[in-house]
Amino acid sequence: MELYDLDNPPGDDHAYYRSLAEGAAKVIDFGCGTGMLTRSLVAPGRVVIGIDPSTTMLGYARRQPGADGVTWIDGDHHVVRPTGDVDLVVSSGNTMMHVAEHQASVSAIAAALRSGGVFAFESRNPAMRAWEQWTSEATYGERDTAVGHLKEWLELIEIADGRVVFDAHNVFPDGHDAVYRNVLYFRSADELLADLRIAGFTGVTIDGGWHGEPLAEDSRLLVVRATK
Repeated sequence: MELYDLDNPPGDDHAYYRSLAEGAAKVIDFGCGTGMLTRSLVAPGRVVIGIDPSTTMLGYARRQPGADGVTWIDGDHHVVRPTGDVDLVVSSGNTMMHVAEHQASVSAIAAALRSGGVFAFESRNPAMRAWEQWTSEATYGERDTAVGHLKEWLELIEIADGRVVFDAHNVFPDGHDAVYRNVLYFRSADELLADLRIAGFTGVTIDGGWHGEPLAEDSRLLVVRATK
């Protein structure tokens, strides 16, 4: 988990989500992972909830400084309570791309939000076909880490109808190859918009970056902000 945080440092994405939280009394971080962003959302008088299906990541999150200011919940969209009083739901790190039941998840999030509440997340732009670069030759690298010299690469397994399966290889100094299977769902702006509208979101904006850049064919990201 330390390597995960090292490889995913806070940047413009976290600053963007923190800015949306200004004035919010109740915030959910959906797919919070190790909780780096979640803990930074803690503020006096604010309720912060972190939800993630990985017990390993949540276990790590619960041990970090500032974790006591967050309510941590194990699970996916099924554990999102339809309270109708949440001001903001954020989902960073391309979390929504890992979600197979996208429309059901979006609907559960909508039920948790108050009228006027906001759901914000980002997703990779499928038009950029990022998976074409996920070959062992293009992604192979070696580095020294806290756990020793690490060799790592990606191996593309399957591509079908926007569903991309790949393995992340991590070879440790003792020769052990820890392989992590990943499944990502690449959804277009139109597909995301359709699910959001079905869930009851009306005001939806999709930008091409963290600073309000217009969405273009070559935008790397789809940055989505939807109001209930």
